[in-house]
Amino acid sequence: MPSPSPKPPISPAAGEFGARVRARREAMGLSQEALAHEGGFHWTFLGQVERGQRNLSLHNILKIAEALDVDPGELVTGLR
Repeated sequence: MPSPSPKPPISPAAGEFGARVRARREAMGLSQEALAHEGGFHWTFLGQVERGQRNLSLHNILKIAEALDVDPGELVTGLR
């Protein structure tokens, strides 16, 4: 039996936001686990964010941006 297809992003904006988070995390040389620890959330949550499978609250956008040491605007600018 084939494995199930990966769940798609909930929207193009969520997918792009997640890609920005992943790119910044990787540029910092951090694992999902390390960034999640720094931000105070679970690594599985961060994985869902990076895959665009979470609809984030402003609170969590700010927490992620702080953990990434980036202005939150850089993560959301231009998203529609």
